Amino acid sequence: MKIIIINGPNLNLLGKREVDIYGNQSFEDYLQNLRAQFPEINIDYMQSNSEGALIDQIQTSGFSLDGIIINPGGYSHTSIALADAIAAIPAPVIEVHISNIHGREDYRKHTFTGGKAKGIISGLGLQGYALAVRYLKDIG
Repeated sequence: MKIIIINGPNLNLLGKREVDIYGNQSFEDYLQNLRAQFPEINIDYMQSNSEGALIDQIQTSGFSLDGIIINPGGYSHTSIALADAIAAIPAPVIEVHISNIHGREDYRKHTFTGGKAKGIISGLGLQGYALAVRYLKDIG
């Protein structure tokens, strides 16, 4: 099984920004642990602050991989183009949010992209990614 984790804007700053919300671990460190936890799954990773690059990756991966885990960051709440890209592919997509988007500002409570994903995991910290991998493994 081969999946990809796609992280959107500002997630390259995990471990450095707003540690009270997002924690103090970098995603790269977490990814090493995640790959060790699921050695039977090939987990690719991509992060971009650019909406177009995220769309390109969804389109490429969505027709060739077994699943996508995406944290679109702030684009979750604004990007119909990302939502359309998710809707256009056959691979199952799980949206992950490190923080509980429903416990934050009102504008974060709606996610255009989540409406096109198979499911959303929100508020469980970085462990949300492991839950998403486990789900994709179980349905794969």
